[in-house]
Formats: sequence, C-alpha cells, structure tokens
Amino acid sequence: MTGVAEGLIQTALLGEAVDAGPALVFVADEEMKYLAVSRSACEELGYTREELLKLRVTEVAREPASPAEFDEMLVRGARDGVTPLTRKDGTTFMFRYRAMKTTVAGLQLFVSIGFADS
Repeated sequence: MTGVAEGLIQTALLGEAVDAGPALVFVADEEMKYLAVSRSACEELGYTREELLKLRVTEVAREPASPAEFDEMLVRGARDGVTPLTRKDGTTFMFRYRAMKTTVAGLQLFVSIGFADS
C-alpha cells in the first residue's frame, strides 16, 4: 500500500471512529455557525445532523456568557470549560469540553470535543 492510500484509509477510519464514538464533537466557523457535528452530538441534543448544521453555537449553548467564552477561545486559541447545552426539546445538560482553533484545508475552524456530564 502506498503512503497516500494508507493516509486516506487512516483519515476515513478516524473520521468514522470520531463520528460514531462517544464524544460530542462540534466544528464551527468564526461566526459560530456549525459546519460539522458528530452523530453523538446529534443524538444527545435530539436534532438530525441537517437541523443542527443550520444552528449557531449560541442556539445550543444559550448561556449569556457563551459569546464571551467563544471570543476568549478565539483570542487564546483554546478553552476548557463546562457549559449547559440545550436540547431540541428544551431540556439541558452539562457539557464538559475542550475547544481549540485549528486549520483544515486553509480554513480556520474551531473544534469542541467533550462529554455530557451525568
């Protein structure tokens, strides 16, 4: 197998593992619009992927401090925290996360990975 083929296989496997894994994964742009979300994030929030991709971070992380926390992550490049997220049915749960800036295909993106606190 060539290095390119191995790289493509690894990328595909990693993508599938992250999407199907237990972590909630959110990818947003600098305007807080979701660009990608994991299956676990959709299931925990009660949205289809298509519905969730139409939302902004502040429509799920509705705390008044959420925009300032996002801005802090923009400036610092990373942020750890715990915040309530609101499900489609209006109930909430605590989300423990690590968020950071990254660059993919030349685009600056913001990835948040975490778990629902029980």
